[in-house]
Amino acid sequence: MSKDNQRVELIFKDAESLFRDAIEELDKGKIRDAAEKSWGAMVRATNALILARKGVEIEGSRGTSKAFIDLVKEDREVSKKLRNRYFSRESSLNGHCFYMGLYDPEVEREIRETNLYIEDARKLTQKGGRKYE
Repeated sequence: MSKDNQRVELIFKDAESLFRDAIEELDKGKIRDAAEKSWGAMVRATNALILARKGVEIEGSRGTSKAFIDLVKEDREVSKKLRNRYFSRESSLNGHCFYMGLYDPEVEREIRETNLYIEDARKLTQKGGRKYE
């Protein structure tokens, strides 16, 4: 396994750990903390996908969003499977819930379904990926 492949795996493991932490926070009734961790898990999974597809490691959600926009312009499958979920949760989990303290009943579902985003990002690293095949 190449160094990049190992790094992709480590980033996915970090995303999965953050997701588990989000569920723990949600089960304690700490929705804002759960939203923050859930969004962090999505960013990490997206970073792993970007590294696998483009060979570039990104730090920070601002850099992730920019690199993700570039990736969805080039990759129809990534755009179709992840684009709407990424940007909708950037708004609802990160912007509205975590930063503003605003949330609706859908936020809990979005947090609980973060694992599905992580799984789909992982699958996309294995399909037509530049480095991680």
